[in-house]
Amino acid sequence: MPLRSDWSQRTCSMARGLDILGDPWSILVLREVFFGNGRFDAMKSRLEVADSVLTKRLAGLVESGLLEKKAYDDGGRTRQEYVLTPKGEDALPVLNAITIWAEKHLPAPSDQAHLYVIHSGCGKATSSADTCTECGDRLTAANTSWHSRSRSELPIRLSTAAGNGTAA
Repeated sequence: MPLRSDWSQRTCSMARGLDILGDPWSILVLREVFFGNGRFDAMKSRLEVADSVLTKRLAGLVESGLLEKKAYDDGGRTRQEYVLTPKGEDALPVLNAITIWAEKHLPAPSDQAHLYVIHSGCGKATSSADTCTECGDRLTAANTSWHSRSRSELPIRLSTAAGNGTAA
C-alpha cells in the first residue's frame, strides 16, 4: 500500500518494499497478527485505530499477500480473522529490526514500554533481526518470541503462517 504514491514499479527494491511495509499502521497490524491477535475488534482495541484506517491497512496487506482471511465461528455467526501467509511471515526480520533499533536508540516512556526479541530455542534476547546473537540460530516466527511487559510477564511465542503460536 503506497504512502504517498505508487512505488511498486520502482527500480529500487527498497522502494518497492516500502510500498507495502513503509506505512506505520501496516507494521503495527503485522505486529498484532504475529502476536496472534488477528481479529478485527481485538486489533482495533489494541491499536486504538479508526475502523476505516484498520480496514484499509488490512485490505492492503491481504491484497499484497502478507495476510489472508480465515473464517471462524463467533457463537453462531461466521466472522473473519487475519492470519499470516508465508510472505507475511518473511516480514519478521523487518519488524525485529525496527524493534531492536528502537530499543537501542529511543527512550521508553515506562518500564512497561519495552519489546524484546527472544530466541525461544535458547531463551535469550537477541540484538540481531535474523540470527540469535547468543547461540547463532536463524530466527523464524516458529522459534521467536516477543517479550512485551505491557502484554505479559513472560515472552509470547509468535504466530506463524501455519497458525501456530499463542494469542495475546
